[in-house]
Amino acid sequence: MAGESTFTAEVLTPEGEVYSGEVIQLSTKTVTGEIGILARHVPILAALDPSLLRLKVSDSETIEYAQSHGTLQVFANHAQVLLEQAIKPSDLDVSALQAEKDDAEKRLADDSLGDAARLDAQRDLQRADAFLEIAS
Repeated sequence: MAGESTFTAEVLTPEGEVYSGEVIQLSTKTVTGEIGILARHVPILAALDPSLLRLKVSDSETIEYAQSHGTLQVFANHAQVLLEQAIKPSDLDVSALQAEKDDAEKRLADDSLGDAARLDAQRDLQRADAFLEIAS
């Protein structure tokens, strides 16, 4: 389906490649808000927040992943999404996510928590909340 209206996209995690191929549009959430990438998009480097990553492959097919924190780089009609995790919404475990959310909230309530541990707990809570919303 290569053409003027498509571009290549890669979604990578520490476990390996999740997706690689031509897409019409990539939609995700950066730390400053929602973004949609089309063919010939200007170069961009952005930090990503946990949200739903959508890869529009054709007019009738969109591939979705629950994305964790990561980065998006767009250059030369190619998008690379580097994520801590990318999980199909149907594979999300609501009970495990709720336990992760409860644990993060408990850690945040601990006044003796150091700055780095507090940041980790905030990121874990943000991820669990986003993934629970995607799963519902």
